[in-house]
Amino acid sequence: MKRRLVTRPISLIEVVRTLAPGILTVMLVSACASSNPADEPAAVDEPVPVAASEPAPPPAPAPVYRSEPAEKPVRLNPEHPERYVVKKGDTLWDISDMFLKDPWFWPEIWYVNPQIANPHLIYPGDVISLVYIDGKPRLILERGNAVRLSPRIREEALDEAIFTVPYEAIKAFLSKPAILDKKTAHEAPYILTTQHGHLVHGAGASVYVRGADFGEGSVYSVMHVGEELRDPETREVLGYDGIYVAEGTIERTGDPATMMLNASAREALNGDRLIEPADDFPLRFTPRSPSTQISGHIIGVHDGVSVIGNYQVVALDRGLNDGLELGNVLAVYQSGRVAKDRFAERGFFSRHFPEKVQLPNEYSGLLMVFRAFDDMSYGIIVKSISDIHVLDTVQNP
Repeated sequence: MKRRLVTRPISLIEVVRTLAPGILTVMLVSACASSNPADEPAAVDEPVPVAASEPAPPPAPAPVYRSEPAEKPVRLNPEHPERYVVKKGDTLWDISDMFLKDPWFWPEIWYVNPQIANPHLIYPGDVISLVYIDGKPRLILERGNAVRLSPRIREEALDEAIFTVPYEAIKAFLSKPAILDKKTAHEAPYILTTQHGHLVHGAGASVYVRGADFGEGSVYSVMHVGEELRDPETREVLGYDGIYVAEGTIERTGDPATMMLNASAREALNGDRLIEPADDFPLRFTPRSPSTQISGHIIGVHDGVSVIGNYQVVALDRGLNDGLELGNVLAVYQSGRVAKDRFAERGFFSRHFPEKVQLPNEYSGLLMVFRAFDDMSYGIIVKSISDIHVLDTVQNP
């Protein structure tokens, strides 16, 4: 007799009741296996709490790097002499240019002899010789007879030590400056008025002046403050054109003091500034390259000429705050003009609306800084191979 298989539907509850014991067993075995201490993560030390009164220090600022001029080898002038006797009228720049292709490398080649008094001062009659020490060129100094005879003669010779640049080239500028720094233009002594309240004064006039502790007999240059000299990039006022008016002598001290106007080039005005000629100005300094990278412009020129040449005084829009110092030598580059290119393409548009091309700056000479203020300085052109103009650029040589 065949058995008959009878099926019936199974409910979800019955399935759970059937499988639950097996699932529970598997879970217990897995839990026991995972409790093995070898599998537990290593303990991590908790950070030591920081007291609220000691906040964490701020992150260190990013380092600031100053770009230094690349070192260049000392190059001798191919036509240098082996030995040179210094003559009256020579300048340190002339001698440096005689021996070096780059005269601003003078400190690199000058040998300081400790057996010579004031070895940085050079006098007429001294002998400068080119020698090699450890394979490097050096200039050594031998004192001439004029400074070895006696202490009296040595004292006289000290006054004859050669200047770095020609004194005559900057003498007029020191007594009659055509460029005034901002501080001088704002704070120098000035003409107040006259006894009768005149506004304009000529030679022979007696005027009242204020702004300084005047000494009887002191001589001043009367300067009119002219146009502003501005930084071409920031438009900041750095100085002013100075227009020479007259020379005056203090006749009576006090406040106000009385000054007599001597020979005059034009009529003086109330408010014109009084400049005392510089008599302690350093004229012996060492030509050298700036210790930092300099990029600036010529913003003014003594005498107001349009074309600047050798030994003319110029004003620069860079000063002590930019790293310029007495004796620094800068290269001058003539600013390239904008040219119209009508040849790039053919056609109506190219002929009538040509492309504008900025031409590169071209080297035109060298200048040396002889006086520096915070934001501007004065330099003298020591070499020019082409025309130099106001707004030409200056930079490290």
